[in-house]
Amino acid sequence: MAALLDSPLTLETPKSPRWQRLAAFARRHKLLAFSIVVFALLALVALIAPLVLPDPRALNPVLRLRAPSAEHWFGTDHLGRSVFVRTIYGTRVSLAVGTAVAIATCVLGLSIGLFAGFSRRWDGVIMRCMDGLMAIPGVLLAIALMALFGSDMRTVIAAITLPEVPRMARLVRSLTLTVRTQPYVQAAITHGARLPRLLLRHVLPNVVAPVMVQATYVFASAMILEAVLSFLGAGTPPDIPSWGNMLAEGRNYLGRAPWILAFPGVALALLVLLVNVSGDAWRDLLDPRLARAMGK
Repeated sequence: MAALLDSPLTLETPKSPRWQRLAAFARRHKLLAFSIVVFALLALVALIAPLVLPDPRALNPVLRLRAPSAEHWFGTDHLGRSVFVRTIYGTRVSLAVGTAVAIATCVLGLSIGLFAGFSRRWDGVIMRCMDGLMAIPGVLLAIALMALFGSDMRTVIAAITLPEVPRMARLVRSLTLTVRTQPYVQAAITHGARLPRLLLRHVLPNVVAPVMVQATYVFASAMILEAVLSFLGAGTPPDIPSWGNMLAEGRNYLGRAPWILAFPGVALALLVLLVNVSGDAWRDLLDPRLARAMGK
């Protein structure tokens, strides 16, 4: 009995089920949870579109310029193609371009910004090159690249990524310059830690959160710029049903068939709004001090 009394009594707190933890997270961050769910549904619809929807390029001149109805929810365009089907397929293009541009921008911006922030020798040269790229308007630079290399999806992604890299690199560089002055980084340098270890273990974890937030805005900007380039005829090829191509085709029928232009335009605006709202929510979640200052 004495041994039992002397032994420490430990009580294990049972962990709550995963669905309860997810529900608690959704209650605390309603806006972020809503944007994640809607974005996931849009991505799912875009992925399964080829399995359940007809070919968006199928022509049917008999049904040209039909108004929205129960048979054709968004109406038809001047070639008899379903605007609803083409709008759904346009979601695939916008999500693909936005995702690819955001990932490429993060990888290149992180690499350049981390190196520039820790290399006093090359910092000035690298940043002046970034300033030179930022001085060129993104649309003009993208149009020039499209004129040189032709219009396809890979060229569109590269043309949109290039103007975004300097902004990401400058953000990462400024964060790196702040982190490198911290005592734990100086201690690691004093103990002879090599540059790759310093960057991966001490600097990178402290810049990931702002980079994630910036990536959401890059995502939204990429979708808008892709639509602009396609609208101007310098983006995705005309046979690809992107929202920019649909807007370019619908402007000639604005008075007679406004639905050709209205539905892809509304879809683009709502998706960009959703991504921007998601970015604001991620910023509040990853920066507790900002959330407390705003009274959240």
